[in-house]
Amino acid sequence: MTAVRQLCDQPVAVMVEPEGLEALLRRPDPARGIVIFAHGSGSGRLSPRNNHVADRLFDAGFASLLADLLHPEEEDDRAKIFDIPLLARRLRSVADWIATLDEVAGLPIGYFGASTGAGAALLAASGPDPRIRAIVSRGGRPDLAGAAALAKVAAPVMLIVGSRDAPVIELNQAAQRNLRSATELVIVPGAQHLFEEPGALDQVVSHAVRWLATYLANG
Repeated sequence: MTAVRQLCDQPVAVMVEPEGLEALLRRPDPARGIVIFAHGSGSGRLSPRNNHVADRLFDAGFASLLADLLHPEEEDDRAKIFDIPLLARRLRSVADWIATLDEVAGLPIGYFGASTGAGAALLAASGPDPRIRAIVSRGGRPDLAGAAALAKVAAPVMLIVGSRDAPVIELNQAAQRNLRSATELVIVPGAQHLFEEPGALDQVVSHAVRWLATYLANG
């Protein structure tokens, strides 16, 4: 197994093999599970919003891995940015790599997808993988996974959307109708797509922690 230096309250930079993806790993002691982030288009492991969420998950006892699913030379390639099957394959590869880390091997896995990353997370979870216990989508595009894939997702799914993000609400409602697992659609009052309004992102965290505590930690 791969070893990473002792983790504390600061994220540790790691390289996810064999894809060579840069990532940030956090692990509290003890950890109730680990959440892999799938970032949206134009975002990555240094995203202030996702790092804020990861810090709060740490406080709630969850490890997290924020991985760049694209290499630096791919980040400006729109074909790659919106290649949901490619992102899903790499996300599955990240989940496989986690099993090689002494610090987090054996922990139940959750996915946290934002924007297009939500589509990748749900597509990645549509295959038979009992390690994936819960999925949270923040301002996501779950519809990008496709109706057939959504119907195969076994893990419980929480969809979180801002009340002022009307087109995405409709897309999430449509995706929810295709899901067969336990689902919940949460509308955050007054929030737009990026949840930049005061307190909006903390509401996202509160709902996410509730979902993960129910299905990831106790799955």
